[in-house]
Amino acid sequence: MEEQMVRELEDIASKIKKQRAGLGLSQAAMAKLLKISAPAYCKIENGQTDLNISRLMQICKVLKTTPTELFATNYSQSANKEEVLSLKKDLLLKEEELNKLRKKVIDLYDKLGM
Repeated sequence: MEEQMVRELEDIASKIKKQRAGLGLSQAAMAKLLKISAPAYCKIENGQTDLNISRLMQICKVLKTTPTELFATNYSQSANKEEVLSLKKDLLLKEEELNKLRKKVIDLYDKLGM
């Protein structure tokens, strides 16, 4: 189970690196856009740092992608297409839930005058 999580994190880190390179951004430029140090960003791409949702959303914004795309797995041809579609739908629903929760948090901060 833990090995699988490590592989998934490495896969996400690899996708982040590929997206960044595809946009022609260096690690230093990406770090600057995220307002973190270059070594800290390097650890993200190497899978040495666990991403929190806030940082993941920042990265997605800069890379012009979505968490769904970063978490999507490259399924083999033999995979059940209906299952894949169902899983993608579930991911989209979770992303919508996350956006609603984020809005609630922002609304609560506004009510508290923060």
